[in-house]
Amino acid sequence: MSVRVLVIEDEKLVADMVRLNLEHAGFDVTCVDRGEDGIARAREAFDVIVLDWMLPGLDGIDVAKQLRREHVATPVLMLTARGDVNSRVTGLDAGADDYLAKPFAMPELVARVRALARRAGAARPLGRDIVVAAWRINPDTREARRADGSGERLNLTETELSLLAFLASHAGEVLSRADILETAWGMDRAPTERTVDNYVMRLRKLFEDDPEHPRHFLTLRGVGYRFEP
Repeated sequence: MSVRVLVIEDEKLVADMVRLNLEHAGFDVTCVDRGEDGIARAREAFDVIVLDWMLPGLDGIDVAKQLRREHVATPVLMLTARGDVNSRVTGLDAGADDYLAKPFAMPELVARVRALARRAGAARPLGRDIVVAAWRINPDTREARRADGSGERLNLTETELSLLAFLASHAGEVLSRADILETAWGMDRAPTERTVDNYVMRLRKLFEDDPEHPRHFLTLRGVGYRFEP
């Protein structure tokens, strides 16, 4: 099944170039040129959304915020001519998963879309909540609840969920740190294998009864990790 990409971009030349390059890379691409239309189409089953910041009507920030309010979890790559740090923070805080400043190289855009699709695909095949010990995690809302009915809840970050979903989708398998890095982290970050170790420790603190002696997030020294639900 091909990966479906929604492009929300009002500059026709840019939209056409993005569409042609993504289609050449094997993606199924739909283009709209207004924020309101983008929100309506984004409610469909897309794998990645490429969203321009400057749009007529609702701008990209408003679109991203509305999609997240509606719990549309599709990864968003924000395109903008604003490359400063404050603008990047604004875009990411609004709900974007990645950020690419104009002008950009088309091969980089294609690579970032591919990386976001890969990360989204790590959670999607589960088709159900992730269960870890006494916790049940909803991949769509990133919310974890105690299965014992105590009402205790946790909210995971996107990276925590990406890592957990990838581990859960390969339960019982030995995964190298390199395999984990390729799937669970985006192109805009510069993670190392130590980053994987730090995030696994975070998951242990969240879900293990005794993080120092884990039963679910197991280390295979010199190799990687294995998840046991």
